[in-house]
Amino acid sequence: MTEFLKHFCFSSPPWLLLLLPSLLLLFLRRGRGAESTLTFSTLNVLVSLGKKLRQGPGSFSIPLLFVALTLTILALARPVWRLEFQNRTASGIDIMIAFDVSLSMEIDDFYTSDGLPIQRLDAAKEVVTNFVRNRPDDRIGLVVFSGQPYHISPITLDHEWLLNGLKRVKLNHRNGSGDGTVNEQGTAIGSAISAAATRLHARDAKSKIIVLITDGANNSGKIAPIDAAKYAADLKIKIYAVALGTKEGRVSSNVQRFPRQEFDLPTLQEVARLTGAEHYWAQTNAELKNTFRTIDELEKTERKTYTVTEDRELFPWFLIPALFFACLSAILIALTPPPSPD
Repeated sequence: MTEFLKHFCFSSPPWLLLLLPSLLLLFLRRGRGAESTLTFSTLNVLVSLGKKLRQGPGSFSIPLLFVALTLTILALARPVWRLEFQNRTASGIDIMIAFDVSLSMEIDDFYTSDGLPIQRLDAAKEVVTNFVRNRPDDRIGLVVFSGQPYHISPITLDHEWLLNGLKRVKLNHRNGSGDGTVNEQGTAIGSAISAAATRLHARDAKSKIIVLITDGANNSGKIAPIDAAKYAADLKIKIYAVALGTKEGRVSSNVQRFPRQEFDLPTLQEVARLTGAEHYWAQTNAELKNTFRTIDELEKTERKTYTVTEDRELFPWFLIPALFFACLSAILIALTPPPSPD
């Protein structure tokens, strides 16, 4: 019933007001009417008084006429089956997310609102998911990286495809089993920036952005982060650099040979500065969420949504039965003779 009410409606509802006088006519017909006095020149006409009127098909003619009138009024109100489609256009802002999936992202030094520890990877996945869902009119792509970049999703408006790919992203185990999304160990920040910038370079957008998420320093790849940032700046691409991790959350020596290289804030600051963007250091889960809210506010989108309405006319389903009942009523009236004396 809810689905029916969602789609069925009248395009010209003022015609439905005619139902009120039609109901009034039906009510008045059933009334007794005014008293009257007649003068007869002869009493022969009174012979028929007391005779019962013939009952037959003619007694249904008036109800049928009323049904025909009601259906006609409903047809005039133009009943339709309405379907609405949302048509939206891209905002003109294209975004590539460069997501670090190196082994250090498994450190659980972030905490939920309930005080439970979670891995940096899971905390970053959550904020990226919310960031993507809050920007439905932006084309967004995703590249993950550790020792080298790996493309998860092209730049697209199909955000569910992107988020499904993000859900499947896994880290490599320390035993080198190779079941992670990126098998190569390390942190290739420069290569990730270059890969993301190359994808954006082919796009015809008024604004191009890279959101870089990492918790380490560049120690892999064939291009330095600063050189990659200069390449992005030449393409008019801004890079928002987000560093993850607490001061105490150093990577142990069995994961990274030089633990003190975990944070390379000066490089990330320079990457953001060269491209005219901002850098952030999120040391808690709350700070990470605030960081992405800030980026969301800095890069406002222009939403353009169009509603396309498609109406399927239903008035023939009312008008044809109305004509049928009207003709049937006329036939019954024609075939029913007036009462006459015996």
